[in-house]
Formats: sequence, structure tokens, C-alpha cells
Amino acid sequence: MEISQSTTLVRDLRSRTQKRADAAADTRPRVTLSFYRYVHISNPEAFRARLLAKWRGLECLGRIYVAFEGINAQMNVPKEHWEAFDAWVQDQPELTGIPYKSAVQEGDAPAFFKLMIKVKDKIVADGLDDSSFDVTNTGDYLTAAQMNEYINDPDAVVVDMRNNYESEVGHFENAITPDVVTFRDELKKTPELLKIHKNKKIALYCTGGIRCEKASAWLKHNGYQDVRHLKGGIIDYAHQVKAQGLANKFKGKNFVFDERLGERVGEEVISTCHLCKTNPSDTHYHCKNQICHTLFLGCDSCVEKKAGYCAWHCAKVDTLPAGTKKVLARYYNLYIKKRQPFQKRRLQG
Repeated sequence: MEISQSTTLVRDLRSRTQKRADAAADTRPRVTLSFYRYVHISNPEAFRARLLAKWRGLECLGRIYVAFEGINAQMNVPKEHWEAFDAWVQDQPELTGIPYKSAVQEGDAPAFFKLMIKVKDKIVADGLDDSSFDVTNTGDYLTAAQMNEYINDPDAVVVDMRNNYESEVGHFENAITPDVVTFRDELKKTPELLKIHKNKKIALYCTGGIRCEKASAWLKHNGYQDVRHLKGGIIDYAHQVKAQGLANKFKGKNFVFDERLGERVGEEVISTCHLCKTNPSDTHYHCKNQICHTLFLGCDSCVEKKAGYCAWHCAKVDTLPAGTKKVLARYYNLYIKKRQPFQKRRLQG
């Protein structure tokens, strides 16, 4: 362990493998949750240090982004520390009253294996110039019951504001699912895509609601007047449907940006294995070859047959000497990775 030069926090110098092993060995019950807030943070670095010091002490794990514009967090907390965690969060002036969204389904493996808090330019990479429009002029919220009404209304349009690998495994009935690989691309494409629906009621949805906050303001800036968005996203929708006995209009799985890679919302499997292109599958895997690390859908048969690799050449590369793999990794990162940005990198929340 060593002391960071910029703060008095102790750095965690465990290897990635050791962090995974330690997380897997910790079998205590945990609460997996997400939350976000657009709020002015005058000193993101100091705010990060404050979060890190407290949450490390409570043995929290997760991925948290902090910026001048707010916070975006996906994390979990040992149940034994939940009350202390909640009390501390609600006592912070930037976070008082912030709503949590708890996981719909816990996985067999830990959702996170380390605590990572990063300072970013934005809490969601959207590519927009926030000074060019009113980011606070967002659409009104929709409850789960209201969302169902929109889905059943022929004069309404429901739009998925997530990426194509997310909507591939699960989406609302009759939703428009743009073929994009980043939120930045979707914000560029959606105003033009919806032009023929400009006079209709529009409902946006995403995983936990954060992308729709900015997207609804952006569409209103582009002349779309009747824009609303699902409060709490798919995660909160699933909880409301269960608690209120509503019809579940979400088909398939909700993709999540942690080690689980998905949680079951609808019982249907609406996607197909990427390897055999035949068998139904909505289970995501990362290729075992760490140079590749491609995200793919695999059925049990193909994953077993290919031993967790996405292709035969990935399995072959993994048998090469470490020095050779290092050279290949450098070439791959320079010349191939950029061509497939969403698949060839660790997914960011």
C-alpha cells in the first residue's frame, strides 16, 4: 500500500485478479443500488476524496462518476453497513433526499469487485454543449402505470434511449430502438429519427433514468414539445409493476453496467446467440481473451464449446507467450479497437 500524492487516502494496490478473488470470497449479503443527481459540485476532486474515504470505511464497492454537474453511481453496500451508509449520504448537502434504485435481481457473482470513483467532465458522456440549450427544461416524469398507457396508445411513441446491445436483449413493447452504440450517437440521431412523430406524445426510457433527463431537454430544444420520460427507468418500472400488480410491458432482460451484465425483468428471451446465430440467448459474456474482451451473447452450448472465447483465433492467441501477446495487444489497441468502440473495451456505466 502507498499514500497518494494528491490526497491522504491510501491507494488500493491489489491486482485486478486479487480484487476479484477477494470480492468473490466476501459472501456477506449486499444491497446493490444505483442513484444519480444533477447538482452543482464546486470541487469534484474534494467531493471524490470525501466519498472515497467514507465508502471505503463502509466496505462499499462500485463505479461512481463525479463532475461539476453532479454524481452518477452504481454500487453495492454490505447490509450490515446499510443504515450507516444511508445516514451519511442523506447528511451530505449535495445528496440529501437522493432516491435510490435497488437492483431487480442480484446475481450469483458479486456485482462489483472494487470501489472506483472517478472525476469526469460529465456524469454521462453525451457530446452536447450544455451552454447551447436549457438543460433544466426536462420532460415530465411518467410512472409505470402511465408508461403502460403510452405503450397502449396509438397516438404515443415510446423511444429507447439506450444502446443497441442493451435493447437487443430487452425493450418495451412497440418501442423504437435506434441502432446506435453510444448515447452520444443516439442524441445525434434521435431528433431526425423522430421527425415523422413530432406531433405525437413521446415517452423516453433508459436503465435508471439519467440518460433521459438530458435527452428529454435536448428533444424539447429541438422542437419536440410533448416529451416525457420514465421516472427511475426500467429498474424502477420493474419494482412498480411488482408492487402494484401492473401488466409488465417490458420484454426480456435489462442490461446493467456491472459484473451481472443483466437482470431479468420479462420472462421472454428475445435475442439470439451471437456465435451459432440459432439458439435463443440473452446472457452476455466478455471474451476470455483479455486483448479482445468483446461483449457477446452466448448460449450454453457455444460457450462450453468455445471455452468462453468469442472466436477460435482468440483461444489461439491466449496460448501465445506473454511477450507476443503484449505486442499484439499494442497493435490491437492502436489499429482495431477504435473501429468497434462499444465491443472492444470495458463497458462504462
